[in-house]
Amino acid sequence: MTQTWRDLLFMHWPVSPEALRPFLPTALSPDTYEGQAWIGVVPFLMTGIRLRWLPPIPGATHFPELNVRTYATIGGKRGVCFLSLDAANPVAVEVARRWFHLPYVGARISCRREGDEVTYASRRHDRRLPRPAELEVRYRSTGAAGRTTPGSLAHWLTERYCLYVPGPAGGILRGEIHHAPWSLEPAAAEITVNTMAAAAGVALPDRPPELHFARALEVHLWSLEPV
Repeated sequence: MTQTWRDLLFMHWPVSPEALRPFLPTALSPDTYEGQAWIGVVPFLMTGIRLRWLPPIPGATHFPELNVRTYATIGGKRGVCFLSLDAANPVAVEVARRWFHLPYVGARISCRREGDEVTYASRRHDRRLPRPAELEVRYRSTGAAGRTTPGSLAHWLTERYCLYVPGPAGGILRGEIHHAPWSLEPAAAEITVNTMAAAAGVALPDRPPELHFARALEVHLWSLEPV
């Protein structure tokens, strides 16, 4: 599958590895940076969605998405593990749940750019995850784009090239992801409402998040395979 992520905001908070352990399959270990695990809340607009070598599917080529994610490792390979993915397209939600085994749920989401500022609002309405989950945030870039430095926290948080999901018959499935290195910009954000991590069962620390902004990134995803 090919898709492009636009106007993406990474919001990350440190949490203890023990706090995330209950949300990961047994075979996965929480990945840590200097002994600290991290959880991310990531709003963005997804565009250009299509299966490779096939034309776009009408009505399912673009929509806003919001994910809650953390980082895990197995066999030394670092990847992303999603606690939830909210999307404003019901067809995409059902396809992703069935074929990619990802915890997608339906939400009412608006993503609007006005000049340099993005206004994003999401409210979950899917009964499969009944806890209230909302995000209201305004964000913008505050500086020039640049590549992250290997070994830095920003590089560790964002340069991930696979995802992990529990297999329907047990075990772990891995989906490989390919894209150019992230070109990140420093960001400012005004968070009015954020219950996304709490809805997943994770308490965020009382501190500002680490913020990074990305304008656009084309991504290629491969089929899931057993680890």
